Amino acid sequence: MSDVARRSQPGSSAVLLSSLAGLPSIYAICLLLGGCATLPDTDRLTDRYAEQVAHFENTRGTLSKKQSAAMITELKRKSGNLDILDKQITLEQEIVGSPLVMGNKITLLQDGPATYQAMFAAIEHAKDHINVESFIIDDDEIGKQFAENLLERQAHGVQVNLIYDSVGAFGTNNAFFESLKQGGVAVLEFNPINPLTLKKTWVLNHRDHRKLLIVDGRTAFLGGINISSVYSSGSFVKSRIDKMNLTTGWRDTDVQIEGPVVSEFQKLFIETWSKQNGQALAQKDYFPKVEPKGNTIIRAIGSTPDDPYSLIYLTLISAISNAEKQVWITNAYFVPDRQLIEVLLDASGRGVDVRLILPAHSDSASTYYAGRSHYSKLLEGGVKIYERRGALLHVKTAIVDGVWSCVGSSNLDWRSALDNDEINAVILGREFAGEMQLAFTRDIAVSDEIDLKSWKHRSLLMRVKEWAARLWSRLL
Repeated sequence: MSDVARRSQPGSSAVLLSSLAGLPSIYAICLLLGGCATLPDTDRLTDRYAEQVAHFENTRGTLSKKQSAAMITELKRKSGNLDILDKQITLEQEIVGSPLVMGNKITLLQDGPATYQAMFAAIEHAKDHINVESFIIDDDEIGKQFAENLLERQAHGVQVNLIYDSVGAFGTNNAFFESLKQGGVAVLEFNPINPLTLKKTWVLNHRDHRKLLIVDGRTAFLGGINISSVYSSGSFVKSRIDKMNLTTGWRDTDVQIEGPVVSEFQKLFIETWSKQNGQALAQKDYFPKVEPKGNTIIRAIGSTPDDPYSLIYLTLISAISNAEKQVWITNAYFVPDRQLIEVLLDASGRGVDVRLILPAHSDSASTYYAGRSHYSKLLEGGVKIYERRGALLHVKTAIVDGVWSCVGSSNLDWRSALDNDEINAVILGREFAGEMQLAFTRDIAVSDEIDLKSWKHRSLLMRVKEWAARLWSRLL
């Protein structure tokens, strides 16, 4: 399920089957035109890559095998000799192709206010170019502030290039984007709903769900936060939120990254621009020489339906499979397939502490109930489930063994794995994982744990809603 569902009120159970639980009609059409793609056989793929060797990069280029092996040894020394640092990063290297890049600084950003403040500060100091990619761009207070700041930089010779999704921004007046174009901003509509304006094959269900801001090729922001005023208030401001008032109290996570790995995110932006046949980008310094900014090791991962399989999905599955101690996942839209359920249960069965923080309520009734339809099996297998109260959860993060972290735009649903362009960052190291763990425990403190005994006594109406929503899982 995608953020766009928030544009209408969640549907009632009585009309769940006929209306896809309140999804907007245009979005329901997109889902139904999604084709018959299937998820990859993760066991076969991970076995294929099991014997490969990972490598690292720094500002001077690719490290030798000996240097890379030394890096892994040092990481394991600092992290308790966890096998995941051998197995997982080797698998990722072959699955994803992008390198582990050293010498970065990463800042964890909680919720919209802190994220927008950091973004606006970076935009204000831009000197060469700004690249923006967002699923939703609303013509509201935050959207107007972004537009004003971008136009101001454009007027001072900073080239702004912007990609927005045609479905995600369906409710945004075209005049909003025209004003940006008139100010010199290069604007690209991703996979337009109107096939007459499309410059490539019309695949309506292929959506750009990424949220990415790159400033001067040196600083990148990514995570779950769109450009919209719904994120304007933090998630810890109020102890209680009206379920029908979805304009306040959104809980989300982004990261600000500075350093050499930004070039990997830049490649993904430019690749999308090219695939969508955007106008030739203005000649700017998109890949400047960037000196080390810190000691964090990061891998950029972009997924697209153009790939044989979702790189992000397979990366997460393999990380859970390789976990030895801990798998802590927070996700807004949880509609798991069989393989994800199995690796979570397998991890729990071998003594791994598996915890999920999921929404206590959602802007998508169908996704909410489809996810809950899997609770019994997971709880019986020892997986701990918590529902975040007091805010609308929109986070997409994972922490494995206190050393491997993932932050990005990808949900744990079929759409993210099969139909969307998504973007995530994998971060190695205990320091950042510690920050992530602290955020996770803070969310657990304002969450309700789901007890198996109580769960088995939920109402018949609840069970019917779950059953009905699960029928539509592939479309969510």
